Amino acid sequence: MVGVPQISFTTPLVGREAELARLTGVLEHARGGAARAVLIAGDAGVGKTRVLDEVADRAAQAGTTVLTGHCVDLGDVGLPYLPFTEILGVLAGDERFASVLAAHPVLDRLLGGGTVATRHADARLRLFEGVAALLVELAQAAPLLLVLEDLHWADQSSRDLLRFLLSRGILQHPAGGAPAHRLAVFASYRADDLHRRHPLRPLLAELVRLPAVERMELRPLPDADVARLVRALRERPLPDATVHRIVERAEGNAFYAEELVAATDTPAGGVPTGLVDVLLIRFEQLSDTAQQVLRTAAVAGRRVGHDLLRDAVGLPEAELETALREAVERQLLVPGEGGTYSFRHALAREAVYADLLPGERARLHGAFARLLAGRDRRAGNAAERAHHYRESHDLPEALAASLEAADHAQRVGAPAEELRHVEAALDLWAAVDASARPAGTDTVTLTLRASAAAAHAGELHRAVSLTRSALAGLGQDADLELAARVRYTLAGNLLNVDSLTAAFAHSSEALALIPAEPPSATWLWAAATHVVTARQVGDNAAALRTARRALRVAEALGVDDARADLLISLVALEGSGRRTPEGRERLQEARELARRAGNAPVELRALFNLAIGCFESGDLQECLPWATEGLDRARRSGLLSAPYPREMRYLRLLVQYTLGRWDECVREAADEAGVLPAAGGYTAGPPLYVALARGDFGAAERARTLLEGPFDWMGTLVAGIVLTDAAALRGDPEEAVRWMRSTVEALTDAAGTLPHVTVRLAALALAAVADRAAELRLTGDEEGARRWADTAAGLVEQARESAGHGEGGMSQGPEGQAWLARAEAERGRAVSGPDPAAWAAAVAGFAHLDAYEHARCRLRLAEALLAADRREEAAVEADAVRREADRLGATLLRQRLDDLVRRGRLTPAPAAGDRGSVLTAREREVLRLLALGRSNRQIGEELFISVKTASVHVSNILAKLSAASRTEAVAVAYRQGLITAEPTASG
Repeated sequence: MVGVPQISFTTPLVGREAELARLTGVLEHARGGAARAVLIAGDAGVGKTRVLDEVADRAAQAGTTVLTGHCVDLGDVGLPYLPFTEILGVLAGDERFASVLAAHPVLDRLLGGGTVATRHADARLRLFEGVAALLVELAQAAPLLLVLEDLHWADQSSRDLLRFLLSRGILQHPAGGAPAHRLAVFASYRADDLHRRHPLRPLLAELVRLPAVERMELRPLPDADVARLVRALRERPLPDATVHRIVERAEGNAFYAEELVAATDTPAGGVPTGLVDVLLIRFEQLSDTAQQVLRTAAVAGRRVGHDLLRDAVGLPEAELETALREAVERQLLVPGEGGTYSFRHALAREAVYADLLPGERARLHGAFARLLAGRDRRAGNAAERAHHYRESHDLPEALAASLEAADHAQRVGAPAEELRHVEAALDLWAAVDASARPAGTDTVTLTLRASAAAAHAGELHRAVSLTRSALAGLGQDADLELAARVRYTLAGNLLNVDSLTAAFAHSSEALALIPAEPPSATWLWAAATHVVTARQVGDNAAALRTARRALRVAEALGVDDARADLLISLVALEGSGRRTPEGRERLQEARELARRAGNAPVELRALFNLAIGCFESGDLQECLPWATEGLDRARRSGLLSAPYPREMRYLRLLVQYTLGRWDECVREAADEAGVLPAAGGYTAGPPLYVALARGDFGAAERARTLLEGPFDWMGTLVAGIVLTDAAALRGDPEEAVRWMRSTVEALTDAAGTLPHVTVRLAALALAAVADRAAELRLTGDEEGARRWADTAAGLVEQARESAGHGEGGMSQGPEGQAWLARAEAERGRAVSGPDPAAWAAAVAGFAHLDAYEHARCRLRLAEALLAADRREEAAVEADAVRREADRLGATLLRQRLDDLVRRGRLTPAPAAGDRGSVLTAREREVLRLLALGRSNRQIGEELFISVKTASVHVSNILAKLSAASRTEAVAVAYRQGLITAEPTASG
């Protein structure tokens, strides 16, 4: 018996797993006769209704009667019993409930059949008892969920009826052995509307003391969940910066996030109009004095100290305290530590601020600027002073304060904030008279500083743009050292966005501007940059020559960080390589030099090379500590978004992926995305690989978004891997080859060197090519099969070139060689059919390197062994693949395995003691209940899962134990020792 139609949601529900689990648990207990009520508190817009809708929908699908009543804000003319009248109206409109309603004529009063007697105590009691009896009778026919929304607007009569129902009526256990009440009550209210004298407060305090009533607070969503919600609300992805800004402004409020997303198509700026109206309702209910205080506080920012606010607003202390108390009681302001007040939500502050008149706004900003300047000029308040001076149009003071704020941000390792303050200073520079500008600086130097901050903050294209601006600002008579600094800085920034030829050109110019004699630090850094750019364009001889000369200069001058940077470059140039013990020893020396010199970017370069060297040599476990240490160092120095830390973030996730720690990989990436959302392919890559392997082909569409905007090397690499593999898994060799070739072309450097990833992309594309060739061969189309075999030959040649002569001219390490072995095996399959020896080589190559690829190759080996009629060996491989696919949750691999087993009639027979490992933990629980004779429904009820899910588990158990019936499965389980007889209770 279901009282409401199934609900259709347009807004996705994210991040409420714990709350849904708790409410679902209450419902499960209610179905068993443990009547309960939950009072759900949360601020407006936090998602109470959405959670209740989801729970109601799940309950209705499980056969629960769901009845929902809404309280409405009708001011002082509230209608008595409004939510209950709504519920009875729903029942009266459904003929299934006609007989139940007819048994309780007293309820006609609520349906318009008479006058609701609220004054006569006996009549009121009969009405209350009638509602309780009706609900109990409904619960006897089917489990019942009663939902009451927005209790903060409930009229007095509804509150009284609710008190009766929860304290004396429906939650009480029936006497005399009568059936238990199978019902639950979920009631929501806005916590931020409950000022101190709100009439709901005493009722809530009374109800939560009842043993069958609990309170649940719906807190703001974590940033990572808001980001998920924001991205889910738009068909086309929003830029990371836009998502990050919405997340910041929404502060965990789902409604605010939705409104801000809806406003992204309108001109940027303030708060959406509809949202402003909502936010100002409570503000306009304040007294004029309290409104004046809040307007002043809004100019101060999100938070303001009591003394500063008092001086700015100019009110007597007693009058100010009265106004503040009013704002706090209305939950617009929240008192904090140290005598501060903050707006409960930042958007409320924005709405109040936007309501100010322009002259009023400038006057108040000026007052705050003067007050802050007259206090202790702490470095921390320079940014505040800069803001207030700028908004009050005092530009010389704003310029000075912006530079002071930039210096403070640099000292505390906050490059994004430093960039913002330096750019603010640049914007002000031309508007300030030359006599009022700070001495000792100029626009070129400031722009160069901004570009460095942008690079450290991960805004790599912005860094290039700023350095180009600095180059354009150099006059004909510019200082040569400054001109060289600008050029080698531009070269370094161009390297970060993979503009290699241009980087080499600018580093060459920088080196030519400064004479090598007498030795200077400027020439030294120009040379160190030129070494890297020359190597990137393939001029290794020039790079090596310059590096050796510069290293001698660095040692002579005692410039340890430049010496460290050159040592790192020489590790790659002199042949020892970062994969060797000798190379790692030199890298550790470089790391120590950079650490002593206090140069965090160079130290991070050394740590990255140590980590990637371990990865390339196959030492995955040794790689993780170096990457983790590098990220810790980046975190301490505020450089987590800089290029090398981003590489290390990808590397750490990739190691977790290759080791088969998929859940950990996805969880860590999601956590980082909430903190550092602009990481692109660096954090998106490994989770996309996991998603695709687990059957989520939407990963391909998400990968395409990495190709939007300016060229991004890592985004292109990740997208190429995902899109090539997705096409291969869909059986589309044309598309797979197209993505492989376009990705390799985009990533090939100016010298024509193929990127390392070529061998992996070729192997992935070859899988689809071999599949198509095999299909055509089976149908007798030998000409078509030959064409695809020719394609395979071309792809494997590229794989060989990449693996043997990759970046730096060195052959790739164990991972690259494993991919080459797989590519060779796929080519053999395309040309003549599966070769067990070739696939055994691929399996051996991926052992201990990549759990998923190892399992994929073992599946191909099983296929090759089956074709060679080596069935027992094939069964062993198939069983190993099954276990690994189940452990990883690699659904596509499992499906392909099941298809092979079915086509080849392969029935592996695990030895005694091994079969238990085939079953998942949940399946073992289901098997135990099967042995006790439980039906699917009973299993579902005992394990709190649906009947359908229980049935799926039973089917899986039968298949894994090769049993034809439930009885046979239990017998096999007893024989194999998977279950033992459970002891019976003795009298």
